[in-house]
Parts: sequence; C-alpha cells; structure tokens
Amino acid sequence: MTDRDAVHPDPASMRKQYRDEGLAEADLPATPVEQFARWFKQAATEAHLYEPNAMIVSTADAQGRLSSRTVLLKHFDEQGFVFYTNYGSRKARDLAENPYVSLLFPWHPMARQVIVTGIARRTGRDETAAYFRTRPHGSQLGAWASAQSSVIATRTDLEAAYAELAARYPEGEQVPVPPNWGGFRVAPQTVEFWQGRENRLHDRLCYVAEPDGSWRVERLSP
Repeated sequence: MTDRDAVHPDPASMRKQYRDEGLAEADLPATPVEQFARWFKQAATEAHLYEPNAMIVSTADAQGRLSSRTVLLKHFDEQGFVFYTNYGSRKARDLAENPYVSLLFPWHPMARQVIVTGIARRTGRDETAAYFRTRPHGSQLGAWASAQSSVIATRTDLEAAYAELAARYPEGEQVPVPPNWGGFRVAPQTVEFWQGRENRLHDRLCYVAEPDGSWRVERLSP
C-alpha cells in the first residue's frame, strides 16, 4: 500500500462537543490579569497542561506581513505579559517596526483560549539580567550560540558554537547576558477569554482598556 492509496483523516468530519459550564460576566474580576491568573492556575495545577505558558506570538512588519511562532510566557502582572528573545530574531525585528502584537494561549484540553492584543516594549536591562540568571546554564549558553532566525549552513555549526561556549563558560561559571538578547512586555489593550460551549455557542468575554485605566467587558458573539 502506498501513501497515494492511504485514506487520510478528513478534518471536516472531526467534531468535539464542548462543555456545559460557561463563563458569565458576573464571575469576572475587575481586571483581565486577575482573570488570566485564575485560568492559568487551573491550566497548570488542575488540568496539568503541558507548558500552559506556551503562547502563539503573532507580529507584523512595517508592510503588514504576518508571522507567528510559539514562545513561552515568563512573567505576567498588571503591567503586561513578558517573554524573552534574541533582539535580532524575526519577531523582534517586526516589533521594532510595528509594536502591535497578538498573544494566543491555546488551552485545547480545557476548551479555552485567551487572546491578548497590545503593544510590546523592551524590558529594562536590569530586569533582563535578573531573568537571565534564573535560566539553566545550558539555556544561557544557547542564547549566545544562536543568532536566532539567521540562516546557518548546518546543525554542526550550531553545535560547534555551543561547544566552544561551554568550554569558555563551564558549569558553575557565570555567563554574561548577551547584549542583543532581552525581554518584551506586552501591555494589553484587549484580553478575550474564550470558553468552548455546546453547539458551538461559545462564551467570548473581552476586556477592553479604557483611557482612564479601567476596563469594560464586552460579550462577543461566537
């Protein structure tokens, strides 16, 4: 039997019935970060999702050309959502031209999504350095070894660069923070909480930032 003869799954026939339990306006706290903290805790400690801090970061360059990738959230508070990257990467180059960004947390096993839109700004060097020190030694070396998003000839070249760094900074020796590496904080303008419901009548409650710093909540049709 060849691949040509194989019967492939039909995506149009794939169906899941979502949950009875929904999301009501009366249950929401005053800010989206408080609501995010509730759902994030449930995703991490109750549903035990694999990497619940994984999010899809979507950016656009000055010409509006979009790109997306999965990045790990490293911190969140009322000021925004923080991730770290090489400032020479495609996402960072996009954000230098166009600071508007979308973050999507796809918590499929819970039939939930959180979608954040906002403006990304670089974190300060002190904050970046403090986080860098918490990274495993190998990850610190990796930040130096990889010129993220650049073309490389072979993986052997990447591994050779890492090995050279490992010899220069053995385990237990402090690795300096790369000058072209750091964080972005996404200050949210909207945060949508999506809860899958039966018959595709999903709950979509969206916090929208007001000029005075408060938030209003809008219910969106599914």
